[in-house]
Amino acid sequence: MAERILKAKKREISTKGAINQLRKNGSVPGVYYSKGKDQIIFSVDEVALNKFVFTSETGIIQLMFEGQEPVGCIIKDVQFDPVTDKVVHIDVQGVTLGQLIQLELPITLVGTAIGVRDGGILQEQTHKLDVECFPRFIPQHIEVNVSDLKVGESIHVRDLKLENIKILNSEDTTIVSILHHKGNDSSDIAGE
Repeated sequence: MAERILKAKKREISTKGAINQLRKNGSVPGVYYSKGKDQIIFSVDEVALNKFVFTSETGIIQLMFEGQEPVGCIIKDVQFDPVTDKVVHIDVQGVTLGQLIQLELPITLVGTAIGVRDGGILQEQTHKLDVECFPRFIPQHIEVNVSDLKVGESIHVRDLKLENIKILNSEDTTIVSILHHKGNDSSDIAGE
């Protein structure tokens, strides 16, 4: 589990114009919430935030407010500008050791599938999974080994065996498949 630090500044609830000015100055507004605690409205530097958003890794972030102890959290929601893809708002959820948390984890495929070596096409159909676990068991990603996958075969959620992590997606959810190659072989040539 990766644990990283993100510096933040508390802010007051403000007008749309003030929030737009905040964004123009290179900051992103956000909200921290945690069960049984008051929410904290904050802003973070856009450049510093991007390394936590634009990554295939997941982990606990230590949100640091000046003069206070850091608070552990995970990114729960990110809003992007539809034109520029810049982050325009972020929600983070506080984590408490010993308390189950739900989050989305990226999938990383490992190995080279037998079916790909035999001419098949690998199709990744699910890139992230919804899971529930205790904070200490949060992995950076979920590894799925595709080495034994042959043409016409798939790996589903029900095939995954993860310790200390409960997958919330349907067991029938397909993660990856090896499809038959639709190329020009001799039977596809006209007249044969």
